[in-house]
Amino acid sequence: MSISVPSILKERKYPFLFALSILLISFAILLLTNSSSSSSLFSFASPSLPLSSDFHISQSKPPPPPLPLPHPHPPSRSPNETVEFSPKWESGDDAAEDVDLNVSLDIKWTNCKLGAASVDYIPCLDNWKAIKELKSRKHMEHRERHCPSPTPRCLVPLPTGYKVPVQWPKSRDMIWYGNVPHPKLVEYKKEQNWVRKSGDYFVFPGGGTQFKNGVSSYINFIEKTLPAIGWGKHIRVILDVGCGVASFGGYLLDKDVITMSFAPKDEHEAQIQFALERGIPATLSVIGTQKLTFPDNAYDLIHCARCRVHWDGDGGKPLLELNRILRPGGFFIWSATPVYRDDERDHNVWKSMVALTTSMCWKVVAKTVDSSGIGLVIYQKPYSYSCYVKRKEKRPPLCDQKNKQNVSWYEPLSYCISRLPVDSKDNLLSWPTPWPQRLSTKPPGLPSEPDAEDIFNEDTKHWAALVSDVYLDGLAINWAKIRNVMDMNAGYGGFAAALNEFPLWVMNVVPIHAQDTLSIIFDRGLIGAYHDWCESFNTYPRTYDLLHSSFLFRNLKDRCGIIDIAVEMDRILRPGGYLLLQDTMETIKKLNPVLRSLHWSTSLYQGQFLVGKKGFWRPSE
Repeated sequence: MSISVPSILKERKYPFLFALSILLISFAILLLTNSSSSSSLFSFASPSLPLSSDFHISQSKPPPPPLPLPHPHPPSRSPNETVEFSPKWESGDDAAEDVDLNVSLDIKWTNCKLGAASVDYIPCLDNWKAIKELKSRKHMEHRERHCPSPTPRCLVPLPTGYKVPVQWPKSRDMIWYGNVPHPKLVEYKKEQNWVRKSGDYFVFPGGGTQFKNGVSSYINFIEKTLPAIGWGKHIRVILDVGCGVASFGGYLLDKDVITMSFAPKDEHEAQIQFALERGIPATLSVIGTQKLTFPDNAYDLIHCARCRVHWDGDGGKPLLELNRILRPGGFFIWSATPVYRDDERDHNVWKSMVALTTSMCWKVVAKTVDSSGIGLVIYQKPYSYSCYVKRKEKRPPLCDQKNKQNVSWYEPLSYCISRLPVDSKDNLLSWPTPWPQRLSTKPPGLPSEPDAEDIFNEDTKHWAALVSDVYLDGLAINWAKIRNVMDMNAGYGGFAAALNEFPLWVMNVVPIHAQDTLSIIFDRGLIGAYHDWCESFNTYPRTYDLLHSSFLFRNLKDRCGIIDIAVEMDRILRPGGYLLLQDTMETIKKLNPVLRSLHWSTSLYQGQFLVGKKGFWRPSE
């Protein structure tokens, strides 16, 4: 039986009419809502941005997300503190649609005004007021960190004539003079082939104070002297103390060895800046009165070639600090005149070194001189406690385990021998698996909880998928130009591990208020350091191509301002470099306007991946 509108009215079926009207109105509202949402999403890409039209939101469909990671439980600085390394990867489309990312903060930026030193300004190392007030400089206190308060919010200017850096691997051997215009080392070390000026370039011939026949010959000489070293297999992670322009570490890269080269900011002008401009891992540091920002038992080998450190000074504390960060069974290579000369001064230094290393149970495994007359000695740290127990004089004493600090950050040097690492059953930890298997196998220092290994493996899989599916293919980053990378919140080092096959290196930073996972990073054959991101990092301006930040800000929001961290990012990053940030929309909403005020271009992917690109803009005075 057919039904018509007149018949419905005639039969007075008003309830039916009312229900039908409600249904039609609801359908119309639904259509209008979908249309409005679609247009509002595309409005973010409109050219009406106040500072730049470079902000856009990617519309591409994301790859399938990896499984969410469980909460890891390694020992933390606070027993109540739990940090999740890799939060669940969720699409942030809904959050992104509710945010107006066309907002820019109106900040009146100014350049740092320190005269000629402005272009190389490092706030915590260039605090001249604090340095002048020091009561002593005997132990290199003036080369240590003295952070200003409040944190300066000025921008570091560019050197005149600054250019996009020479790309790796060419950069190992030559860089633009205008990017690091410091010629003092050319004259100061001209007889030792550290660096030469050639037209618009600095050229690095691979020489050094102890590398009379070149650094490659020196590296081969070491392995010939002690084949057990096994560059790139047994020995993977090295610390080079007083590294000069880091040619030793630069050439070891060919042997699959990664070296943390370090030196202070001193009269050897810009040596660490040269290293980083070359694309060689390096950091500014000094063995003075405080512990180095590395974990216990981290390095496979430590090297010092005329590094000008008085190892026996202050009761031997500098060498005890090396003992702390050297892995049990690891080697210390010392190439210096007391090893192979016999004048009175060198003889006395050698005698003191023999007494100190004997008291520390270090064993001489090789001592030799090469064809150029340069000598070296190789010591080995003990694997076990047997020698410590047999010592007649227990000086230096073993460190009190009760007083052990998880994080060496502004901690004074200790006069004691650090204890050897053990597992939950007090069994001494073994040497890591040979490289490259070391990168993905269970680290010796992984916590003993039943699910620890599963968490580690899931973290590795998570970062492999995220890097492959999103970072490399889904974001507007030119990875071919990326060499120096910093992971600002590194966790287990999964991000760096996922990039291992690429021609780049990663400085893995473990924030001091996050869980202490830095020893695990070193166990994997990677490098890193502790840091507090409420202060400036120990590096020169314009030294990194990419900064990676995964949920860093949640541990900082109650301690320091997002503007201060953005200024430090701007200082560290090279013009043309990238910030790759994974975080909540709340954080992105706060950070993006600051980056926009710095004239960075920004883009958003799936509501939680923000990519910022720094330009050449500096404030006009």
